[in-house]
Amino acid sequence: MSQSRQLQDYLILGLKGILMGAADAVPGVSGGTIAFITGIYEELIGSIRRFDLDAIKLLFTQGPVAAWRHVNGSFLLVLLLGIGVSLGTLAHVVLFMLSTYPIMLWSFFFGLILASTWVISRHITHWDSNHTILFLLGTVLAYLITSLAPTEIEVTALTVFLSGSVAICAMILPGISGSFILLLLGMYGPVLQAIKDFDLSIIGLFAAGCGVGLLSFSRLLNWLFTSFRMQTLAVMSGFLLGSLNKVWPWKYTTAYTLNSHGKQIPLAQDNVFPFDYEALTGQESFMMISIALLLLGMVIVLWMERGQSKNR
Repeated sequence: MSQSRQLQDYLILGLKGILMGAADAVPGVSGGTIAFITGIYEELIGSIRRFDLDAIKLLFTQGPVAAWRHVNGSFLLVLLLGIGVSLGTLAHVVLFMLSTYPIMLWSFFFGLILASTWVISRHITHWDSNHTILFLLGTVLAYLITSLAPTEIEVTALTVFLSGSVAICAMILPGISGSFILLLLGMYGPVLQAIKDFDLSIIGLFAAGCGVGLLSFSRLLNWLFTSFRMQTLAVMSGFLLGSLNKVWPWKYTTAYTLNSHGKQIPLAQDNVFPFDYEALTGQESFMMISIALLLLGMVIVLWMERGQSKNR
């Protein structure tokens, strides 16, 4: 599971963490997708799973160094530092892009996810009826989840903790965005604002919830990859395809709601074609530059996959 790494390898690993954090900051994009296409997904899941009784036993019998090695601590630390730096620095940029250039941002991520669907599905060595059915089920499930309308719940210690537990499961699952789950729960804004304001109380509760959810869900994922690898990949690639419903760049809002601050937020949105978007909204569709960004996203994923294939 763990690998022997040099300083250069850890710098690259930190960069992968930064990419994961940038993806997780956007509702509709999963950091798990980035982890998979950069070749660290299974090591990540396996490392998290090893926070168990054996780790505690090693800590008290052989010392912290042995326990650190058992959980692949250096790998996790560097990756988490990259994710933390990304979330702390890119939260402002993401909010700005989402409010100012949403079509261009969604187009770029649409390309990322579209190419990632192909990248994950090509790891399935043999497609049969079972794999096809699982792929379709994953697609439908992700489509239904991303079609749900956002809600809003009161920000309390319990809701912040539970939101972290649920969202982290989505964040490490390719195709299902943890940020979008937070958006559905009405917790995306409060959590991102807490990161921007460095509100340690909310950040601490959310992180605790993430820890509990992560330790539980990682064991399930590790078992699925060990026992049903091809089937799991089929479902994951379906998740990715279905999640494209959320990141389609051109959306027409048909209903709004007010949040607790009296601000209008979209309640129901329809995916439309660029020309229909211009006719319905009277706004520029930025079709050409959006297509260019979509293709750029695809090229980046395919380039990363090519480099990962060479390493393998």
